[in-house]
Amino acid sequence: MVRDGYRPDVFEDFTLKQLDVDGQSIRVRYGGSGPAVVLLHGHPRTHTTWYAVAPELAAAGYTVVCPDLRGYGQSGKPVTDADHTPYSKRAMALDVVGLMDALGHQSFAVAGHDRGSYVAYRTALDHPDRVSKLVVMDSVPAVEALERCGAEFAAAWWHWWFFAQSEKPAERVICADPETWYNAWTSNSPQALGPENHADFLAAIRNPATVHAMLEDYRAGLTIDRYNDEVDRSEGRRITCPTLALWSTDDDMEQIYGDVVAVWRPWCHEVDGYGIKSTHHIAERNPKDLVRALRSFL
Repeated sequence: MVRDGYRPDVFEDFTLKQLDVDGQSIRVRYGGSGPAVVLLHGHPRTHTTWYAVAPELAAAGYTVVCPDLRGYGQSGKPVTDADHTPYSKRAMALDVVGLMDALGHQSFAVAGHDRGSYVAYRTALDHPDRVSKLVVMDSVPAVEALERCGAEFAAAWWHWWFFAQSEKPAERVICADPETWYNAWTSNSPQALGPENHADFLAAIRNPATVHAMLEDYRAGLTIDRYNDEVDRSEGRRITCPTLALWSTDDDMEQIYGDVVAVWRPWCHEVDGYGIKSTHHIAERNPKDLVRALRSFL
């Protein structure tokens, strides 16, 4: 099933659709022509976070595909289970592959930021015959982050543990005042995000079903995703395609992990990386340098 739509005020000359991907509804925006690249957003964003990046890549000769991750934005929100399996990065990677099948792309590059980077590297690990290049932004593999967790990480990223609680679920706290929780009028203001991107962000965080699904993503990250990483590492599975690790220099990646590329090296046959001057949401805060990095690597 395909429901067509188009919004000329965002991503000019891009098409917006709601696609049925193996029974899962995925909202996607795509445009351009040439080699395909998938851009995967992080929390609590939607695909519109790429509004300043995607058109530049399309103009440079790429087919650019920007979905809402499962559970996020206007994509489907499956019922979860005790193991949070429907929100595992393995399930989300299957969404990416199914989406690209539906759009007619056998091979594609994939770039992910924040939570989207977990989906991106899982796609490369599970589907090496499909992913030509991988870009991960502001992340290390989930199991590496958890094994390196100390007081500094826990203080900065305490929300990982808060989101994971089931006895006193975070949904009740966040949904009581989502705009304050997500700093919708300060650090995540219309000026910082861009007006159309901000409107899409607001619609997402105001939807209790989306908030629940986004937290399920984190719960999966501490359980099934960690387990899958541990299995891959024990079996010696590595990302076979060329990989680029990028990070925001004004975030805390270097402070927590030191040499970020060194953390990725055991997971990849070929990896390089560097920091870009930006705070965390790099696609919104420094799209110019991010586009330059992506074009150079792709």
